[in-house]
Amino acid sequence: MRRCHPGPPFLLTSAERDQEPEGPADRPGPSHGQVGDESTQQDTTSSTALMALLSVLTPVLAVVLCLVIGFMLVRSRETETTSTPPRKTEGAKKADFRPWVDQDLQDDTEITAKEEEDGDWADSHEEEDLLHVPYSPPRYPEETMLQRSKDLYTLMNQRRSVRFISPEPVPREVIDDVIRTAGTAPSGAHTEPWTFVVVSDPDTKHQIRQIVEEEEEVNYRQRMGDKWVNDLAKLKTNWIKDYLDVAPYLVLVFKQTYGILPKDKKRTHYYNEISVSISCGILLAALQNVGLVTVTSTPLNCGPQLRILLKRPANEKLLMLLPVGYPASDATVPDLKRKPLDDIMVHI
Repeated sequence: MRRCHPGPPFLLTSAERDQEPEGPADRPGPSHGQVGDESTQQDTTSSTALMALLSVLTPVLAVVLCLVIGFMLVRSRETETTSTPPRKTEGAKKADFRPWVDQDLQDDTEITAKEEEDGDWADSHEEEDLLHVPYSPPRYPEETMLQRSKDLYTLMNQRRSVRFISPEPVPREVIDDVIRTAGTAPSGAHTEPWTFVVVSDPDTKHQIRQIVEEEEEVNYRQRMGDKWVNDLAKLKTNWIKDYLDVAPYLVLVFKQTYGILPKDKKRTHYYNEISVSISCGILLAALQNVGLVTVTSTPLNCGPQLRILLKRPANEKLLMLLPVGYPASDATVPDLKRKPLDDIMVHI
């Protein structure tokens, strides 16, 4: 029989505590606090094991991820190198496509790097030294200079882009002199990288018109974009080019990307496009000086076909097409105004 103690258990003597029976019913079960401690210890052990596992796997996963990214980058670069640039999708906005920057007057003829390496390029010192001679152009009195400057400005200020050209014949000698004048333009290292193809044959002119109009319709409808087309609307231009048949002469200006010397040697043409563009400016002034008109036409995407039609070599690329003749009796031009001097000149 259990003894009753008047006081709490912690007042029992050690001898009395030793005499207490310890049956199963008398053994205290685990308290709520003890169960929580054991659970926490288990969670801590699991977390520690998980962290240890992650610390081992993290470097491996990082290496695998780096390998996958590197493989993807290499594949993408190989694809860009071996594949041709994709065309714009039909759904792409026309405004995002800028052919005057990206594709203006492109010629699909390409000179591969291997051809350039294999080609026999002329060395600059292979050419003879040029003899330098005295230069003494006429010097005018200041009054004469002023008058000549005003006269030339008055003449050139009358120049307009004219799309209504008369079929009336123009003397061939006049055209020859105009081309000679254009050929006086400066050029990089005096390479004179221009070719002026003068077309008067009616059949050839008509073939040129067919090529240009076919491409121009695509340009206006697709390539040029709404902004470009809207900017041209006030000038009332479209892809119909009657003047290509009507004008007595078509002058197609080609730039020579490199020169071809005897024995098939190639010569570098420095700044060939800038040089040819300067010669075109002089050509326009020469036409104005003799009373002829033209419209500066840059036939977008027509270069390769026109080059083949006119049997020009692969080193020549079309830069400009100019119909040349007298203005038609009923010719009209937009009433445009030019910027004043203060808007185009900065004097320092």
